[in-house]
Formats: sequence, structure tokens, C-alpha cells
Amino acid sequence: MMQNKSSQISLAIVCLVLGVMLAIQFKTTESIGEEFLPPRVEDLTQKLIKITEERDALSEEVLALREKLENVRQNDQAMADLQDELQKVSMAAGTIAVEGPGIVITLNDSTRSLKAGENPNALLVHDQDLLMLVNELRASGAEAISVNDERITAMSEIRCAGTMILVNWTKIGPPFVIKAIGDPVMLESGMLIKGGYLETLKFLGIQANIQKVDKLKIPASSRPMNFEFANPVKFTEEAKQ
Repeated sequence: MMQNKSSQISLAIVCLVLGVMLAIQFKTTESIGEEFLPPRVEDLTQKLIKITEERDALSEEVLALREKLENVRQNDQAMADLQDELQKVSMAAGTIAVEGPGIVITLNDSTRSLKAGENPNALLVHDQDLLMLVNELRASGAEAISVNDERITAMSEIRCAGTMILVNWTKIGPPFVIKAIGDPVMLESGMLIKGGYLETLKFLGIQANIQKVDKLKIPASSRPMNFEFANPVKFTEEAKQ
């Protein structure tokens, strides 16, 4: 009996010690949680807020960069369109050389003998002849024309200068080589049309030859385009009236 009672007392003491140890451990754990957990949560919260702000800032920067890129693309397209229009205007004005398919017309004075009482000028190629052929080429769709490598533009003149012909202030003589860029078939048909000016020249004995060419080059105009009196009209309400 005494041994059993001693055993029970020992067991009670052990249980008491274990209970005290568990209580101390629980208190220590709770203390550690209270001491370290809140700062850790607060630290993570601050980092999350910072990362969120950085993400939002990067998103705004991406949007800004996309907008700038779109503006650059639009500016590049506008610049490309402007360059294209400038090139077209330059070709039309004759300030740059051009190349393409077309025809070449070669004219020379007549070699036949004069008849009694015939005017010798009737056997020669005149400035008026070149001007008429140039106009017919334009009517047939020529996009660029030259006479003896002198580019014909809106400012060009073709007129007589004694025994020579003046084109863009340059004196030229026979043979006269007229180059025209455009649809070779259309240009040739326009020049060979029955009753056309070239047919009349041939009837008078003028030597004329037409050749279709897959690729020919016409130089830029040698005459500078200066405007002393003409000015562009500003697009205003007054101008529209």
C-alpha cells in the first residue's frame, strides 16, 4: 500500500512538472508570436504596397511608351506620305530625273529636192513642229518629255532662234530626239493616229521615226524654277470667298 501510494505521488509530481513545462512552452510561443509576428506582417504589407505602386508606375510608363510609339509611327507615316507627295511634285515639276517605258521620236529635215517655187522652210523642222508633237504626247498620256535631253516642264519654252531652236534657253538643232515616258502602246497610237501632226510632217517629207522603249531616262530640267511675282494663296476664309 505504501509503495502504491508512493508511486501515485511520484506520478502526480511528474504530471505536475509536465503541466508546468507545457504551460511555460505555450506562454513562450505566445510571447514569440506577439513579439515577432506583427512586425513581419507589417513588413510584408509595406513591401506589397511598394511593389503595387511600382507595378502601377510601370503600367503607366508602358501606356506612355505605347502612346509615344504610336505617335512616332504616325509621324513616320506622315513623313513617308510627305516624301511621296514631294517626289511626285518634283517629277511633275521636272526637278528630278525620271525613268520608265515610253517612246522615242527622231525628227530630221527633209532630204528631198526642192520643187520650183517651193519655200525651202517647208523642208525643215521648226519650233512649231516640236511644240505640236509635245502637246500631242501630253494628250496621249506622256508623264515626262524631253527634247534633245532638255526636260519639258510647265515653264519650258520652245521657240525659234535664227537657224536653231531654243528649248529652255538651250539652242538645239537636227536631228531632234523627243523622249516621252508613259504607256508605249498608247503613246505610239496617239502619234500615229490618222490625220495627226506626225502624219502631216511625213507627208511634207520630214524624216520621222518612232521607237517603243522598255526603259528610257529623262534628265531633270536644266532651268531653275524661280517665282518673282507669284505667291501661294493662303487658305483662309477670305481666300474661300
